[in-house]
Amino acid sequence: MGLDLSHWEQSARSSWRMAVLIGANSRTYKFALGSALLDAAAEDRSEILLRDLAVPYAMGLVRHLGQAPQASSKETRGASDFLSVAEREAAESLRLGSPTEQLLAAAIQSMPGMVMQKFHNLRGEGAEVPHRFYEVTGRSHERVVRLSKELRDIARSEQAATLRGELSARWSIVETSFAAVIGRSLIDEGVAVDMTTLQITDRQRRRSVTGVTDAVIGFQHGFCMICAELITPGIDVIAVDHVFPYSFMRLLRPGGRGTTPDLDAVWNLAPTHARCNGQKSNRPPTPMEMTRLAQRNEAIMQSPHPLKKTLKLTLEHNGYKGTRPGQWFTFIQHVRNLL
Repeated sequence: MGLDLSHWEQSARSSWRMAVLIGANSRTYKFALGSALLDAAAEDRSEILLRDLAVPYAMGLVRHLGQAPQASSKETRGASDFLSVAEREAAESLRLGSPTEQLLAAAIQSMPGMVMQKFHNLRGEGAEVPHRFYEVTGRSHERVVRLSKELRDIARSEQAATLRGELSARWSIVETSFAAVIGRSLIDEGVAVDMTTLQITDRQRRRSVTGVTDAVIGFQHGFCMICAELITPGIDVIAVDHVFPYSFMRLLRPGGRGTTPDLDAVWNLAPTHARCNGQKSNRPPTPMEMTRLAQRNEAIMQSPHPLKKTLKLTLEHNGYKGTRPGQWFTFIQHVRNLL
């Protein structure tokens, strides 16, 4: 079954978010590529040599290799595999501040077929995002990456910082899920939220993974959950709202399986303008806010582990089986009826 993309707009910005947030992740290459592309496009460059793009791509990966695995620990790979080369060359590349000749050569050779051919792909037969952000032309070391106007526009837009934050957050979530010990609990149990720091954490170790805002704001297209206007980093002060105020926990009656929905969980948390959050205060969500929350959660359910798992567990713990479209609309209305 293909992805339900009805929640996603047909803008270049939404296409970028689809590629970053809901594409399958067997490794983290697309995050390194996405970061390098945004840097190049922010300079309003219409083209860049593949060799030059390979430098920030490779360095992004070796920096992250020092923090967490960049592929599943179950993978077996040979000595010539790009990640194997990156692991061998990481220390020297970091010392130099640029890729070694061996690492750069491996990146140039592998990028076109390994990640650039797949960046626009979504899960499902032949599924792609509506917009293309680059084309690769030429051969061998003379290959040129032509950057589309759509990519240059989003890289220089007021939402660029938000898109970078989303990419960084998704990279952190995915690489943490690849870690042999920590990752197993993330995939099996989903994530929790530390409300004192507003960080998404591993349930077992309470290890910080990334911030709530960066992790979920892309799934609501960068819009405030309350006023539905764009949140602009650096201009707007951002708050994380309990869509159903946490104080309502004492009012909730047990729901499915005799459980009470957890209002401190990811499903009920949404980035907003601080001013909107202050004006909302302790009131229950409006029907429109409930709809926006349901749409946001339905979008997260299309993403790979562990955020998808987290929301799936919320539904299961409250008596909802499966992941059929529309379940979040039903569940959120159910929570409202419990008040």
